Amino acid sequence: MDEAAMDEFDEIVAAEATSEERAYDAALRPRTLDELIGQERVREQLALMLDAAAARGRTPDHVLLSGPPGLGKTTLAMIIANQMSAPLRVTSGPAIQHAGDLAAILSGINEGDVLFIDEIHRMSRPAEELLYMAMEDFRVDVIVGKGPGATAIPLEIPLFTVVGATTRAGLLPGPLRDRFGFTAQLEYYEPVELHRIVERSSGLLDLDINKAGGYEIASRSRGTPRIANRLLRRVRDFAEVRAGGVIDESVAHQALALYEVDVLGLDRLDRAVLTALCKNFGGGPVGIATLAVAVGEERETVEELAEPFLVRLGFLARTSRGRIATPAAWQHLGLTMPKGFGTDQLPLDES
Repeated sequence: MDEAAMDEFDEIVAAEATSEERAYDAALRPRTLDELIGQERVREQLALMLDAAAARGRTPDHVLLSGPPGLGKTTLAMIIANQMSAPLRVTSGPAIQHAGDLAAILSGINEGDVLFIDEIHRMSRPAEELLYMAMEDFRVDVIVGKGPGATAIPLEIPLFTVVGATTRAGLLPGPLRDRFGFTAQLEYYEPVELHRIVERSSGLLDLDINKAGGYEIASRSRGTPRIANRLLRRVRDFAEVRAGGVIDESVAHQALALYEVDVLGLDRLDRAVLTALCKNFGGGPVGIATLAVAVGEERETVEELAEPFLVRLGFLARTSRGRIATPAAWQHLGLTMPKGFGTDQLPLDES
């Protein structure tokens, strides 16, 4: 695609309204466990728990959803509330930095409500301690005043269900984890499951897409439904502007190449990290901070966005001396690995 065509394409894509994208996101979310694709064991466990609670006429146990971003934790929280025919109240850990923040939320809880706390591991310690009591005893002590004159006023809370979501379950203190009656660990999706998700989303968006085009998108989605739906929308944009709205394997391939997503799902940042590691540092070992500087990104960006996927693919290894590229990384980039280079002599270090 020449530069003029690129400019025209970018202008049309930029004209997409943000509100429309949000509407698409909402429309693509499953509303029941039966509509949810993948996560078979979690679906079965949740259905059993919710059905049993409904049969007893009680609110379900508190639920902790754990797993990498984009696998459906928020969607599952919405499904739980929908299956319970209960209102969903949404907040997040970073928004609850004081016990009073949580007390204000809990004071508005009604019988049977579902309170969804995203990134629950980022709550402040005082708020966590208040949540312990609310989850177990359904009451909190609100402190009024300061110093010796402070008074604790007990506040009774109607029975409700907490659904917590976290990408880093290990950061949750033991007492908080123990108060969840059910913990679900979400797993990455297989390409066949992602293909079903792409097909479902395509139907909801009324797209003209064949099986090969859908699989091309699914196979580059890093095992993550959120990425699959995002790539589908970008391929849709390309198809509407350049291919008469029809998405086949060739159109999907061209669109994803334009957005720098390769056949394995590596994006610009992933390849920049691997290229810098191999070309600039001879395959490593090199510290993550140095690697981040080499690609012009923050350390946290490389560590949280690129590194987990590269480790999953077996392209990068974390060692006691730093990050190193594996033989598979050299092969994927089409580079010749230095003679004698290997990873077996360096002990792995998960820190």
